[in-house]
Amino acid sequence: MNYTDKIGNKLNELLEKNYDAEAGYKLAKDKVDSNALKDFFDRQQQERYNFGHELKAEMKSFGQEPDKGTSVKGDLHRTWMNIKSTFSSDNEEAILEEAIRGEKAAVEEYNEIINDTTLPPSTRNILTKHRDSIQSSLSRVDAMEEVH
Repeated sequence: MNYTDKIGNKLNELLEKNYDAEAGYKLAKDKVDSNALKDFFDRQQQERYNFGHELKAEMKSFGQEPDKGTSVKGDLHRTWMNIKSTFSSDNEEAILEEAIRGEKAAVEEYNEIINDTTLPPSTRNILTKHRDSIQSSLSRVDAMEEVH
């Protein structure tokens, strides 16, 4: 594996996870009644869509072909989220808990790749911007959970 393949593989993994998050936020938006939560999930869905495009552009700059579609793990998580929200007496709280769990995992995944010392500066800047935005979203979703 050469340098660009290594970076491409890492970015493809993040791209796949952003697809998963985008699909998860769409599902979450459809499962809640609160307009504030619908708006929040809609913004998060759009943000992850934008992250995906930024990652694809960065990958193409390295001559890599971006993967398409969600991961099996992400599909399973959304299915579990769907089941949990269906049987929960407090759907919005269960969905918020899942959003928090997903955002925490995303921050860890971004940090793992950002800490790679072979990462090109352009890639590190994009990933740092994404991670910081996810951390900010995590603070907002934590605050929303306090209200619900």
